[in-house]
Amino acid sequence: MSYYVTTPIYYVNSTPHIGHAYTTIAADILARHHRQRGEEVFFLTGVDEHGSNVARVAAEQGLEPKEYADRIAVVWKELPRRLNATNDFFIRTTDTGHKGFVQGFLQRMYDAEDVYQDVYAGWYCVGCEAFKTEAELVDGKCPIHETTPDWIEEKNWFFRLSAYQGRLLELYDSRPDFVLPGFRYNEARSFIAGGLQDFSISRAGQPWGVPIPWDPEQVAYVWADALVNYLSALTYARSGEDLRSRFWPAVRHLLGKDILRFHCVYWPAMLLSAGYEVPHQLFVHGYLLLDDRKISKTLGNVIDPLDLIDAYGADPVRFWSARAVSFGQDGIASIDGLHERYERELANDLGNLLSRTTAMIARYLEGDLPARSRDASPVRTLIADLGGDVAARLDEYDITGALERIWEAVRGLNRHVEVQAPWRLAEDESRRLELEETLYDLADGLRAVAVALASYLPEASSQILAALGADPGEIGWDGVDYGLTPARTGIAAASPLFPRIDTPTAAA
Repeated sequence: MSYYVTTPIYYVNSTPHIGHAYTTIAADILARHHRQRGEEVFFLTGVDEHGSNVARVAAEQGLEPKEYADRIAVVWKELPRRLNATNDFFIRTTDTGHKGFVQGFLQRMYDAEDVYQDVYAGWYCVGCEAFKTEAELVDGKCPIHETTPDWIEEKNWFFRLSAYQGRLLELYDSRPDFVLPGFRYNEARSFIAGGLQDFSISRAGQPWGVPIPWDPEQVAYVWADALVNYLSALTYARSGEDLRSRFWPAVRHLLGKDILRFHCVYWPAMLLSAGYEVPHQLFVHGYLLLDDRKISKTLGNVIDPLDLIDAYGADPVRFWSARAVSFGQDGIASIDGLHERYERELANDLGNLLSRTTAMIARYLEGDLPARSRDASPVRTLIADLGGDVAARLDEYDITGALERIWEAVRGLNRHVEVQAPWRLAEDESRRLELEETLYDLADGLRAVAVALASYLPEASSQILAALGADPGEIGWDGVDYGLTPARTGIAAASPLFPRIDTPTAAA
């Protein structure tokens, strides 16, 4: 079974912020989880390097667009690496393989007689790289970037989006889970039902972009170039292989709500025109907000994810991104919130549980843990449905709910420590078996939790398994079950999993 997950390709007019990290982390959690389930996974992320905004920023810095793109792409490649993301490919729209595929894709649309030439006049937001209707402007400004759009009149090539209204409505009506969550599906379908306008797929008078194959004096408009990356990458990501037959259309696109129209309306119509199947599913998430405003370089209210990683490490940033806001909804981002979750949930709930469990095995059992699984174990009950519940929630993109389900098990194990009180059992030699059963249950429960957490906290998961004498690489999903820990020897008190960090301003 194959599983293909993508982030949007991020626009390189500036450096990454936490909103970009948010989508990358979510995609990586899904990719890692499906690998745990034994599926063949392909995870794609990358950058969109064309468009007038990039050319403008490059000119401001005295650079040619390609020179600027080469420099800033290094910073963007660092983002998934530092987040400990396991992307299989990092695409750049300046890749030769991508540009050639885009030209072929557009030619197929042209050959299908879905492209024509006309004059376009309208308000163009450089920040969005999109034309805006009067109704979309607020006091004459783009509501996202709070800037006044430029009035543009030029002869362009247009895609007959209007011709696909009926087919898109049929698609949506036949596949009610095509776009998730449901309210985003309704938003996209309502947009289609309201009537579709043809849109420009080219720009005139600027050399920075992919040349239109039948009219090299124009270049592909950014969305007619960028969206195609989800297909183009499969044709050259692995030398000598074409992965389309293995991974298309089994793709799940993750995207922010600000680009819903392009992905949920324009993209499937373009695919139908070019003769391709539409994606399996699109999941539209909300914004991370700072002081109730979208995080945006244009607005200047950014949090640099690399600064957060420097202060806390990748695992805590991943945890906070998944935990703080219900995935799919808008939510408030704050460094204070990250610090509070680091201390209360990571250091106390999980870290102390590992420290206490391993310390008691080392102290009371001399580091030797006999296999003591049993049918009547309360931990068996605690773990019984964990694997199925988490997998089911992740299949529905409920990244936050799945993590909460794992945390219910973490809290349950902490309660088990307090109820069983191994330190008291150790005082009575006649209760030795009960002591061994209790510590086995704690170690085995922690092992199962570590496997369940491997997609969220890959480093901490490995450390937990190693501390319990298990193979850190043994994270197959069938390991999220009770009683799979064999007898162990040589277990020592684990060092702190999440050491104290004194101040949240370390990342500010």
